Amino acid sequence: MVDVRRVKLPGVGVLHTFVTADGGKAGVISHRSGHSDLIAFSDAEDGAEAKKVSLRLSEDEAHTLAELLGGTRITEGLDKLDRIPGLSIDWFTVDYDDHIAGQQLGNLASHGVVGLTVVAVVRGDSANPAPADDFKVFPGDTLVVAGSPEKVAKAFTFYRTGELAPKLTADLQG
Repeated sequence: MVDVRRVKLPGVGVLHTFVTADGGKAGVISHRSGHSDLIAFSDAEDGAEAKKVSLRLSEDEAHTLAELLGGTRITEGLDKLDRIPGLSIDWFTVDYDDHIAGQQLGNLASHGVVGLTVVAVVRGDSANPAPADDFKVFPGDTLVVAGSPEKVAKAFTFYRTGELAPKLTADLQG
């Protein structure tokens, strides 16, 4: 039987991790917003430089992968226990090709994204809580945001592309 470690990530969701028979480490972060991150990683205790591989999955993709692997939907049930209606706290890891990479964080409200807050920017092992609009974001940074699940998802699209469709702008303001 595999020993699965469950860690609640306040405001984010739940992290489930386990060590494979060959010493690999794998896990799933089940976000409150419905998507999941499939991760494989090493850490400092492995005697090597820390490494992480992450794959973001939609809710449907996560269910499909679980079914392909013969899993169940236990995580979905546990995740519902941690929900606060209307609030999602989630993170966005900035890649080199994301619109926000190399840019100042800016004021989301000036782009029509109201009702969403950047709680912190995590860089390496340090957090920059409540960053100012002129805070410069770099690839590898993680933006921690809070808002409704829909607005969080739409803001992540903005961070990736820099664009808000007219309907998207109306939705974010409402």
